[in-house]
Amino acid sequence: MIDPVVLAQDLLRCHSVTPADGGAQAVLIRALESLGFTVTRLRFGEIENFFAERAGQGPHLCFAGHTDVVPPGEGWAHDPFAAMEQDGIIYGRGAVDMKGGIAAFVSAASQVPGHASLLITGDEEGEAKDGTVKVLEWMAANGKIPDFCVVGEPTCRARLGDVVKVGRRGSMNARISVPGRQGHAAYPHLADNAVHKLIPALNELIVTRLDDGTPFFEPSSLQITSVDVGNPATNVIPALATAKLNIRFNDLHTGASLTAWLGEALSRHAPDTKLEVSISGEAFLTQPGKEIGALTQAIEQVTGVTPEQNTGGGTSDARFISRYCPVAEFGLVSATMHKVDEAVPVADLRQLAEIYKALIVAFCA
Repeated sequence: MIDPVVLAQDLLRCHSVTPADGGAQAVLIRALESLGFTVTRLRFGEIENFFAERAGQGPHLCFAGHTDVVPPGEGWAHDPFAAMEQDGIIYGRGAVDMKGGIAAFVSAASQVPGHASLLITGDEEGEAKDGTVKVLEWMAANGKIPDFCVVGEPTCRARLGDVVKVGRRGSMNARISVPGRQGHAAYPHLADNAVHKLIPALNELIVTRLDDGTPFFEPSSLQITSVDVGNPATNVIPALATAKLNIRFNDLHTGASLTAWLGEALSRHAPDTKLEVSISGEAFLTQPGKEIGALTQAIEQVTGVTPEQNTGGGTSDARFISRYCPVAEFGLVSATMHKVDEAVPVADLRQLAEIYKALIVAFCA
């Protein structure tokens, strides 16, 4: 049996601030190979990734995780890479997001048989271009797509077991550039004020209610994140006004449908507007079924808690995995992720390993 606490501490001592690996994946690979997993290293660009698989009976269960972490920042009471344990709590950058979760799954796999695999990337906290996306392409080309994937992100709010994420909202960013004609503020008839065209356009976007939400998703939200004219003068009508916005959207929309809506709304106020859109991920939902049922059963069995199924929060690599197979997210309590003195209780690590163990038994049997 691999102790989840010992493995988590070994991982936390690796300085794997994205995109650096810091030896973290070598630590994992040694542990997995000792359990009979076949490991394929997959380096794309500067990013270290790997896929590890152990053959077995029953459906194929994959665990997806990342070994990269965000920078620790200043003001820690404990060395962020020392993995110090004090009063039953382990401190370190990545303790909950998400080296602790990875260690718990490896520990679970060391205790029970089953067709299990791990998709591990070093690019989740970075640009996410040379990580999970490309590993999934490799998996598809080599017949390695699982029947169900669990992403070990920290999903729980107050106690272990209280939340399973069964989907995520989509996210898109847009940059709006409205041209005008520069001129003197005292002679507006000789100019074309770009700001005067941008403001009513933005107002229409703001006051439009995109939807009222769905059973698993809250209402979609549009937020203006920047408005700028770059005009240092007080008596010059600007020739260009720009704005940036972000939309978090549910499964009633797609990035394409929202892009079309933005274009139509803007054209009513400024037909010559330039619209640039970047879609970080589409909304997705894993419908209740065998997969979510097995995960819920494992959580209830170990903790006695019936988890809430929701789709809140930001994006994760689950948005890529959802294109290939059913996926859910479940991991530790998220209260300290990305914070100074990120920490995980030893008891939670051990209990999470028991939940993953119960999941392997329930799903792979």
